Order: sequence, then C-alpha cells, then structure tokens
Amino acid sequence: MEFFWYVVLMGILAVYIVLDGYDFGAGIIHLFFAKEEKDKKAITSAIGPFWDANEVWIIAAGGVLFFAFPTLYASSFSGFYLPLIMILWLLIFRAIGLEMRGQIHNHMWEAVWDKAFGIASLLLALFFGIALGNIVRGVNLGMVENGVSTQEAYYFFLPLWNPTFSPQADQLGIIDWFTLFLGIVSVVALMIHGANWIVYKTNSALNEKLKNLVFKLNFVLLILVFISLYIWHFIEPKPFHNFVENPILWFFPIMTFAGILGLFKVRSFKKDGQAFIFSTLFLVGGFASTAVSIFPNVLPSTNKVNPSLTIYNTAAGEYGLSAGMSWFFVALALVVVYFIIQYRVFSGKMDEIGYGEH
Repeated sequence: MEFFWYVVLMGILAVYIVLDGYDFGAGIIHLFFAKEEKDKKAITSAIGPFWDANEVWIIAAGGVLFFAFPTLYASSFSGFYLPLIMILWLLIFRAIGLEMRGQIHNHMWEAVWDKAFGIASLLLALFFGIALGNIVRGVNLGMVENGVSTQEAYYFFLPLWNPTFSPQADQLGIIDWFTLFLGIVSVVALMIHGANWIVYKTNSALNEKLKNLVFKLNFVLLILVFISLYIWHFIEPKPFHNFVENPILWFFPIMTFAGILGLFKVRSFKKDGQAFIFSTLFLVGGFASTAVSIFPNVLPSTNKVNPSLTIYNTAAGEYGLSAGMSWFFVALALVVVYFIIQYRVFSGKMDEIGYGEH
C-alpha cells in the first residue's frame, strides 16, 4: 500500500513539473526575449487560461504527502521551512504579476509587473531544481553533532547556505555547489519546455527565434546532464545501484535521453506540438530517474546515526492508506474530466485570447 501511494505522489509531482513547468519556462522567455508588446501578450495568452489550474497539482501533492506520509510531511515542512516560504512568496508575485499588469494601462506599471512575473518564474525554476538537489543529496537528520543526535531522528533544519558552500559538510545548507548546479539544469530545461509551449500555442513572431533558442539550449542541457551524472558520484558512491539490480528501470533514463535527442530536430518538426512532447519526455524521465535512484528513500540521511526516511518508515497506518484509496479514484476522475474540458475549450492557438486585458 505504501508503494501505491508513493507512485501516486510521484505521478502528481511529475504532472506538476510538466504543467507548471511550461508556465515557469514561459515566464523566463517573457523576461529575456519578449521585447515588444505583441510578444508579451502572446506569451501571457499562451499560459493565461492554464496557470492557476496547473498550480493545483502542487497542492494535491502536499495533500497526498500529508495523508499518506505524515512523518515525511512533518520533517520536510519544518526542515525546509525557509525555502518553502520563499517559494510561496514567489508564487504569489508570479500570480499577481500576471493579474495586476492589465489593471492600469501605464508603461511603468506594466514594466514593474512584467519584471515581477519574469523574475519570480526564473527564481521558481531555480529553487525547484535546488529542492530536488537537496532530496538527492540528503539532510542531517537528527541534527547530529560529533556523532550525537541533538534532535529527534526525523527532525532537521537547514539555513540557506553554509560557510563552506559544500554538499559534504557536517552542517548543510539549502544552497551549495551541487544543489545550485541542479537548479541551473532546471532553469535551462524549463526554458526549453516553456519555449516549446509558446510555439505550440501561439503564432507569435518569436516562434522561429524560440525554435533556434531551443536547439542551442539543448546542447547546453545535454552537457549539463552529463556533468550532473558525473558529480552525482561525489554525493552517492553508487548512484545507479537500483538500475543495476532492476534493469527494467533503465526505461526512465532512456526516456530522458530520448527527449533530449528528439529536441535536436526542433527546427524541422512539421507540427508545433512535437517539440513539447519531447521536452515532456525529458522532464518526466529525468524526474522519474532521480526518484528511482534513491528508492525506497524519500529523504536520505547524511549521517550514520539516524536512518534515512523511506516510504515505509514515514507512511501512515494501513487502515488510513486503504480507506483513502476509494476517495482518490473519485478525485482523480473529477480532475481528469476537468482538465479534458479545459484543454478542449482552449485548444488550438491562443494569440487572440487577450488574457489579463481590462
């Protein structure tokens, strides 16, 4: 039963990465490449009807985490309190940047909210990549000092960074060279994903430029992925042990590289949506590969005193997990129907929708 809810949680997070990921990427494109008003409107129109619904998936993930893995929920929400609050504020600024821009037609007003939307999107992409890096690296569970736990075995708290900026320090920080590197990978990947969504949903004058951008960024992404695989060995001596023991799991890394390789054909695709499919393959494959590599751990311990948090020692009771299953399928059916209706209503190109205009 624990494994079922783990798959559900990872599935919800994967959907969130794909859907809100293109929102973040579009915001970064908006920040750096949308110079003319028509291009800015095209980008906001491409994501306008979808972004708030896409964010529901992160709330759903939090709900499943609270219900199915309460110990992990308590540990991570206290230990990562500072970056979670920062992410919350960034989500707020990103939302009001979209909603407030069209309230007053004044150049200074519009410029301020354009920057709020773009910078918040950039930092969100960076912070979510850093968050993934923290989970891969692990945390000092129990706040061990000199071989002795100073707190309960599942408790930790991290400052933004430590003085050494090292992922192998005794007292870790949220940001170090390893987690920051994964944050940069996240920014590049979501820029590509967002650009593909804009091309898919608009006839913007930026589209040809964005296809060339995706092609160039894909080389950067490929290099960053290979570097990340190399430096992973500094964090985990045997990072591929689960893949060696269960060869069927190589499906996920293959999916990841299929997504990258497919994107090199972005300039020759006949249909605008094809590139978005390949960037989706990369994001889902990369996230799944990361989750599989540390399984059954969900939050590794960096000390030898306290055990890592796993899907088994953090799960709720058997009765609660079983009772929640029937309600899950009801909720899943409602969500699927809602998203089918939403994406059918807003199918096709979105250039003329005029999102945010008042």
